[in-house]
Amino acid sequence: MDIDYTAEEIAFRDEVRAFIAENHTAEVKAKSAKSMTGYIDKEDHIAWQKALYKKGWIAPNWPVEHGGPGWSATQKYIYETEMMRAGTLRPVAFGLKMVAPVIMEFGTEEQKAKYLPDILATNVWWCQGYSEPGSGSDLASLQTRAIPDGDDYIVNGSKIWTTMAQRADLIFCLVRTSTEGKRQEGISFLLIDMKTPGIKVEPIVLMDQTEAPNQEVNQVFFQDVRVPQANRIGKENDGWTVAKYLLEFERGNAYAGGLQGGVAKIRDIAKQERADGGRLIDDPAFAAKLAQLEVTTEAVQFTELRTLSALGAGQRVGASSSILKCQGSSMVQEIGELTVEATAYYASPFDRGVLDPGANVEPIGPAYAPAAAGRYFNQRKATIYGGSNEVQHEIVAKRILGM
Repeated sequence: MDIDYTAEEIAFRDEVRAFIAENHTAEVKAKSAKSMTGYIDKEDHIAWQKALYKKGWIAPNWPVEHGGPGWSATQKYIYETEMMRAGTLRPVAFGLKMVAPVIMEFGTEEQKAKYLPDILATNVWWCQGYSEPGSGSDLASLQTRAIPDGDDYIVNGSKIWTTMAQRADLIFCLVRTSTEGKRQEGISFLLIDMKTPGIKVEPIVLMDQTEAPNQEVNQVFFQDVRVPQANRIGKENDGWTVAKYLLEFERGNAYAGGLQGGVAKIRDIAKQERADGGRLIDDPAFAAKLAQLEVTTEAVQFTELRTLSALGAGQRVGASSSILKCQGSSMVQEIGELTVEATAYYASPFDRGVLDPGANVEPIGPAYAPAAAGRYFNQRKATIYGGSNEVQHEIVAKRILGM
């Protein structure tokens, strides 16, 4: 495996950096710096994604025939890493990175023509309907029912922890279409228009009591919601196969760029904060923690590069996505924890007004302080969503280690 970039790849990296500098505006950067969730105004997300679409870069993992840029695996990695290192808005994943690959793999030609162009152009906003009250990591126990009625299904039930459902135009759902046989064998994958009568979205207010645009998760209720059977992706009762395929994309994210950016931010904070009469960065105990983070971040990067090499050879990510999900999400939490430690007492005050977009309230402490604690608490979910790390450990043990 050759991990050195070629001259062409370095030129591409510089092109990505130039695009970021020109298009990721100071206003959006300021809003992002205050966000505890990674989401800001929907309009800003759409504007950024449409800029990427105009450049032809919105869907690096899509095949050329559906509008992808035709990049090599290395170009994709450079792009993802540079975007994360620069702290740009992440394109909302539910459409581009999750449901779109599923439609490409399992959808009919009519479904591809109907959904993929609007996903690519950011004309629609998607959300994900997997978890339910009592059905989180044990997803096969889901109870939302879809009963055939002529050419439609009648859907009843609810989904929970549905990120950004209040903004979504469509939701992709796992629904139960049979109660016979194994639980996994009675599930189907269904696309539902959020404007359909009978759908209600209620916000879940978290401990930080965040409001729009930072309000993040919701519960979605379905009461006698009529959905065309033509909106089913794949065969009836074959949704578990579709769901597992989607989860490879949800779990197989590139973490290293973001982790490197987080470590660099901690280093900058530690150079400014004081400890025992000197700089925090010179404190041996703190320096050891930071060094350990740097070492582990490098390990994550090399794991990603091995995965990159496999993708370049035409192999699927498979269970190796679980390794990245476990280590990457744990590292996200560790970086958040050390950021709070570096920020010290300035991380304690919580004035939501400071974090509101457009607020001119003076923060307590330096500019890097107000969002530190909120992000730390928000990141507690990182080792749960996309399949808890405990479940990922079992996948790795079974499918990779053969235990």
